[in-house]
Amino acid sequence: MASNSRAEVFLIKTSDRDIGVKTLMNQFNLSQFTGKKVAIKANYNSADPFPASTHLDTLRAIVEVLKRAGASQVTLAERSGMGNTDEVLDEMGVYDLAEKLGFETVVLDELAKEEWLKIDQEGTHWLKGFYIAKLFTTADKVVQTCCLKAHRFGGHFTLSLKNSVGLVAKRVPGSFYDYMWELHASPYQRYMIAEINKQYKPNLIVMDGINAFVDGGPERGKEVQPNLMLASNDRIAIDAVGVAVLRSFGAAHNIMRGRIFELDQMRRASELGIGVHSASEIRITPLNDECKSCANEVADILEREG
Repeated sequence: MASNSRAEVFLIKTSDRDIGVKTLMNQFNLSQFTGKKVAIKANYNSADPFPASTHLDTLRAIVEVLKRAGASQVTLAERSGMGNTDEVLDEMGVYDLAEKLGFETVVLDELAKEEWLKIDQEGTHWLKGFYIAKLFTTADKVVQTCCLKAHRFGGHFTLSLKNSVGLVAKRVPGSFYDYMWELHASPYQRYMIAEINKQYKPNLIVMDGINAFVDGGPERGKEVQPNLMLASNDRIAIDAVGVAVLRSFGAAHNIMRGRIFELDQMRRASELGIGVHSASEIRITPLNDECKSCANEVADILEREG
């Protein structure tokens, strides 16, 4: 079970997502999901194959664990930034999987205005504030699953913090204002990403790093194969470890430059109290022998560059 004294990030080296997800999730108290309504935020920004999007086997394994733990309802909700969300979910096989496993799907673009929660501008870098899907603030539990990749459109990297952009409205009914245009045009984009995360709290994050984009991203890029999967309940901790993994493969210069906790997403998220404040607060726990050398390498990077 995850430690309360330090943020624990579990690692497993595998190419088998079923084994990886289930081994990782079993490190946590799964009874927390019993009888609960669980919202899942995956990474279906586009209909491009993994590592651009959540692999269907990863989603399948997560839902199976939640069902086995006795979740009363499981709902995947998504808004795609590069394509029509309904078409993306259909093309990626999510609807077929939902029918097979018995979970709900919600296309966030289709929500009525009253199903969005307005977040005021004060204390943020958003010019007009923003809207977040109420589903993620009212669910009993939230599970997030993200990929491991660079982001060439200003985010620099897209891990668990950046994955939260997909639960923010592009537009709300009755308004023409484009919140995603503002986000991607702003010099404060990476701060704004962190500020989204202040508004909800996932209980568990699973990161699929079996393959990764170390440059380019989010839908295509230079691809490597770490054969790693990670899990934590702390978004900053898991993102710090993810950045260290990307650095170990020689990532894009915006990811490599400076200390990890001084990168804009990380620094702002830390200021907002979303998770840990330093690399020294992170404990990396390898779950198989094959992962130990990688875990040591990542820990060394965090110690030197965190």
